[in-house]
Amino acid sequence: MSTMDTIRSGFVEAARVLEQFTNDRTAWKALEQAGRLMVETLRGGGKIITCGNGGSMCDAMHFAEELTGRFRGNRRALAAVALCDPTHITCVANDYGYDYIFSKGVEAVGRPGDLLLGITTSGNSRNVLEAVASARSIGMKVVALTGKGGGQIASECDVEIRAPKSEFSDRAQEIHEKVIHSLVHYIELELGLA
Repeated sequence: MSTMDTIRSGFVEAARVLEQFTNDRTAWKALEQAGRLMVETLRGGGKIITCGNGGSMCDAMHFAEELTGRFRGNRRALAAVALCDPTHITCVANDYGYDYIFSKGVEAVGRPGDLLLGITTSGNSRNVLEAVASARSIGMKVVALTGKGGGQIASECDVEIRAPKSEFSDRAQEIHEKVIHSLVHYIELELGLA
C-alpha cells in the first residue's frame, strides 16, 4: 500500500467511526444530557471547568475558548476555564505529583453548581480521575468525553460521551472535536444566543 493509500484509508476509517457515532442512539442521549447539565450550570451562575492531557488538553482549551469567546456569532461571553496554566501545572507536579495537576485547579476555582468536563480517550488518566474526585467533593457535576471502553471515569461521571472504539486515540479525538462543537452549539441554542 502506498503512503497516500494509507493516508486515504485514515479518512475512510474516520468517516466510518463518525457514522458509527451518528447512528448510536446512546451517544445522542448522552450528548443531550450533557448539554442540559451545561445549560443548567450556566443558567445557575456556575462555570464549566475543563481538563485533559495532550490533544485532550487542546480540546479542553478549545471548548473553553468557544464559550468565553465566539463560536458562530457575536454574543456575550459564557463562563468557562481550561486548566492549562503551565506555571500551575509545573508547580503542582513538582510539589504534589503529576496526578494532582487538575484536581488542585478544581479545588482552587471550582464551586458547588459548577461542572467539570474531563476529557480522556482512555478513560483512565489518573490526573483527570483525581479532578473528578475533587469536583465530586465540592458538589460539581461531571461530564466525560472518552473512547475505547470508557475506562474508570465512565462509572464516576454524571454523563459519559464515548467515541466508538478504535485502535488509536486520534479517531476518538476527532469525535471529541465534533462533540465539543455540538455542545457549544447546543448551549447557544438553549440560551437563545444563536
